[in-house]
Amino acid sequence: ARIGHDWNKAYKKSARVVGDVFGKYHPHGDSAVYYTIVRMAQPFSLRYMLVDGQGNFGSIDGDSAAAMRYTEIRLAKIAHELMADLKKETVDFVDKNNRKRR
Repeated sequence: ARIGHDWNKAYKKSARVVGDVFGKYHPHGDSAVYYTIVRMAQPFSLRYMLVDGQGNFGSIDGDSAAAMRYTEIRLAKIAHELMADLKKETVDFVDKNNRKRR
């Protein structure tokens, strides 16, 4: 993966991943980023989990996930299949407003 949280690497603190995404790609609030990660780690939310998580990511009964400082994540193996063709430039990506990242 582009930010280095591959399925075959060690788990990383969720807060670290949220900080990476917040700082590089989505500067609109860390809670939105974390809740999205949590949903992708819940086996009852999506058909295929895109995030492999360790810790409390909530329950189907509505229990909340633990704070991001208590959970660890990495991409699920299937998430790599979704991103495999990104480098084929099927989609025209544009520079962000600071022209440093796409």
